[in-house]
Amino acid sequence: MIAAPAPLTPVPFTHVTVSDAFWAPRIETNRTVTIPAEYEMCERTGRVAAFDLLWKPGDPNPPHVFWDSDMAKWIEAASYSLATRFDASLDQRLDSVIARIARAQHPDGYLNTHYTTVEPGKRWTNLRDRHELYCAGHLIEAAVAHYRATGKRALLDVLCRYADHIDATFGRESGKRRGYCGHEEIELALVKLYHVTGERRYLALAQYFVDERGQSPHYYDWEAHQRGDDPKDYWAKTYQYVQAHKPVRDQREAVGHSVRAMYLYSAMADLLRATGDAGLQEASESLWHSVCAQQMYVTGGIGPAAANEGFTAPYDLPDETAYAETCAAIGLVFWNHRLLQLSGDGRYADVMERALYNGVISGVSLDGRRFFYENPLASRGAHHRQDWFDCACCPPNLARLLASIGGYVYSQSPRDAWVHLFVQGEGRLTVDGRDVSLWQTTRYPWDGAVRMEVQPAAPLTFTLHVRLPGWCERARMMVNQTPVRIERSAGYAHITRRWKAGDTVELKMAMPVRAVYADPRVRQMLGRAALQRGPVVYCLEGADHHHQPLDRITLPQDTAPRRRFAPEYRADWLGGVTVLQGQGLIASGDWGDALYRAKLPAMEPVSLTAVPYCVWDNREPGEMRVWLRTGKE
Repeated sequence: MIAAPAPLTPVPFTHVTVSDAFWAPRIETNRTVTIPAEYEMCERTGRVAAFDLLWKPGDPNPPHVFWDSDMAKWIEAASYSLATRFDASLDQRLDSVIARIARAQHPDGYLNTHYTTVEPGKRWTNLRDRHELYCAGHLIEAAVAHYRATGKRALLDVLCRYADHIDATFGRESGKRRGYCGHEEIELALVKLYHVTGERRYLALAQYFVDERGQSPHYYDWEAHQRGDDPKDYWAKTYQYVQAHKPVRDQREAVGHSVRAMYLYSAMADLLRATGDAGLQEASESLWHSVCAQQMYVTGGIGPAAANEGFTAPYDLPDETAYAETCAAIGLVFWNHRLLQLSGDGRYADVMERALYNGVISGVSLDGRRFFYENPLASRGAHHRQDWFDCACCPPNLARLLASIGGYVYSQSPRDAWVHLFVQGEGRLTVDGRDVSLWQTTRYPWDGAVRMEVQPAAPLTFTLHVRLPGWCERARMMVNQTPVRIERSAGYAHITRRWKAGDTVELKMAMPVRAVYADPRVRQMLGRAALQRGPVVYCLEGADHHHQPLDRITLPQDTAPRRRFAPEYRADWLGGVTVLQGQGLIASGDWGDALYRAKLPAMEPVSLTAVPYCVWDNREPGEMRVWLRTGKE
């Protein structure tokens, strides 16, 4: 991890206007459809009413251990939406929900609907399996988001009292519990709370939760004995599931539940930024390599196994059975965005972009009403988005990310401006204490041309860092219509000059269709290729191929994909996408009654239409496949 000249600071999404054809419609759908629909589902399923604390033993539908977190993420998404476009009715709804939450708080600051009504007297007795601290973390994030969006302190004050209660309960001091959460989340939330309040106790508490994890004697063993359980009966069999198998500074391989891992690693990055801890840096670098160089799908999904909702072994990346939880891809974005601010290294932006344009946005339908929990890379036609889930972590997670997507585009540092993503619209930065606006005009990701207009309030000398994506093999750049030599390092082109209002930078990136191959150690994908153009990964759907079995299709190796496939933008298809039109071969299905024969099946030409993976399953049901067989024509 190469240190940047000075740590980068993300430009807040409230300082970024998104007006492109890819993200802007999704943001609007998120605001007008997804956020209201998710609230309706939370109300219908009892998640909102749970804060009224009216449930009694014997009643149906007891508040679940993670319900509070679903409401919290909805509040966060709604707050982000409110921050960019005020909506009086949404503002009132938030105030109403927050009032119910405030009334549910105990006098000592404790706040949890499940343990207040369903298991009173058992609070903090099973941190390993239950979600008290996880829910607390999401409520804290919601409180910070709502305060920053509205300036109202009602929810922030409630959660500060809860954080104070947690601080009085956990720690190494005499009389406190040496515990930490089974599902990480509170660690990064406490860092956010520290930044918004300036209260260093919250930062210290986050540090404690990270430092205590995996220490011996193991807290989860002690806790199980206190409940009268045998630690050996732990259903997951190993504390790797919760990343508590060893102290975090000793961890070098990503293991266990992938969402939990991403939230822990994000907190480690936050603490690394706050403290400069060399142990956290070394661990973070190793864990990044383990995830992104050995265990990440081409779509930016992570976590292949359903059994643990997470990691298995390096290079184990099956396609049809891929779990690749939407929340895990979102967590991957959170983590890489944090690492990017520490280093200014484009490899983190590459991962962030890969996930955003593929394995994250695939999680929600184009109409904003249906969601994927799992994101396989092949389907025989039975995998579809759903309106909601009993475990509904993914829908509000998507909503909060989409509502704040502008916050991932730019960064600033004392004498530098950074462009990480190519998104049409304006970014309002502060460089050397002065206002600088950056205007992007682009059709990205369907086109590799980006025009940037620099508008400093007054002439100003600084360095503009423009990302050159890892997928980009050829690029040209002009400043004020004059070609310039690209000075590139760590994935960015660096332009230092005295900028004045109206200066322009034009970047033209070649965007051919490419065949992408997996490392041979990914045994399931040997002899297969995926199609990618720019940051977008493509797939075949049965709807475009007369429902022929997609696994019979082969990409001939004798012709480069850039010559065999032609990109074609279709404004009226799937919200406006570039599809790939090309030719392949398909194995004949005319095999007679013989199940086996001593000859290869006949191969016939077939026309292919590949669509972006992120928009699959938005039409009639059918098969889908990312990885295609390759062979001689």
